[in-house]
Amino acid sequence: MNKLRAGIVGATGMVGQRFITLLADHPYFEITALAASARSAGKPYAEAVAGKWMLADAMPDCVKDMTVLDAAKIDEVKPLVDFVFCAVNMPKDEIRALEEAYAKSEIPVVSNNSANRWTPDVPMVIPEINHAHTAVIEAQRKRLGTKRGFICVKPNCSIQSYVPLITPLMDFGPKFVTVTTFQAISGAGKTFASWPEILDNVIPYIGGEEEKSEKEPLRVWGKIDGDHIAPAESPVITAQCIRVAASDGHLASVSVKFSKKPEREEILRRWKEFSSVPQELALPHAPKQFITYFDEPDRPQTRLDRMIEGGMGICAGRLREDPIFDWKFIGLSHNTLRGAAGGALLCAELLCRQGWLA
Repeated sequence: MNKLRAGIVGATGMVGQRFITLLADHPYFEITALAASARSAGKPYAEAVAGKWMLADAMPDCVKDMTVLDAAKIDEVKPLVDFVFCAVNMPKDEIRALEEAYAKSEIPVVSNNSANRWTPDVPMVIPEINHAHTAVIEAQRKRLGTKRGFICVKPNCSIQSYVPLITPLMDFGPKFVTVTTFQAISGAGKTFASWPEILDNVIPYIGGEEEKSEKEPLRVWGKIDGDHIAPAESPVITAQCIRVAASDGHLASVSVKFSKKPEREEILRRWKEFSSVPQELALPHAPKQFITYFDEPDRPQTRLDRMIEGGMGICAGRLREDPIFDWKFIGLSHNTLRGAAGGALLCAELLCRQGWLA
């Protein structure tokens, strides 16, 4: 297949850098434009991020000399791309306006940002779970008045550590879920070098994260209702989100009450066998084994297990009965791979194979 031309809007930040490393040798897409704030515009990319490259992976040679464009000047980006990834650090109302402006310019947007997650006709996709939600793009295009342009978003990074583990059990009627997430500092765009205060520390608050963790799963589990996605009405989720001194990886402690309590063996079987459209299509960043369960009592561990399936798999462990709820378990996902750039890239691969980026 001919590769689609991909732009990265917000290319200088941590998630933008992760997009670059993932796209550097991609079978479907090639990087043809990098865009960021006006202060970075006009500089070679290597100069724009000098002293600010945050990843262990080396900067790919293909982007070092690429001139950074002004993300606000869409007319300069448009001739160079077939679609863009968006990972900007701006106020939400400005992000919504920017992403819609790109879409109205007939540039599809695959967004890592939260600004459009509750726009009723914007699909918020975990490809293994709600791949069918992309059909609402037709309604979105009618609203925007576009032929190609649209916005598709990925959900919050924290919910990917537990929503995939509850999804195979939905027919047992989960009623109540309590979850505590232990989230890495890269979720705040930080490293240990830039945030020394986190060392030997735990911070029991992440602004806005608990509301996202409680509400976004319901939209993922929702259904298309005419021209919008109607969120599911259950389960009721209560969340606490805690920042911990880990570089990458969000770990979740979860308890679930069901209408009909499943057997332990059935839960483990469903986790092991859970596969979906990304696996059927063999999308480049789809994990072959979506959920991996660890029998060891001290697994999964953030540092040991976050890179399973190239950072795109979901880990589970410590499944045991709960004296108040029915079952409790631990989940783990890589927040900047599955939870951020990798998840958005998997969405783009899905959209490509479904024909939305044609």
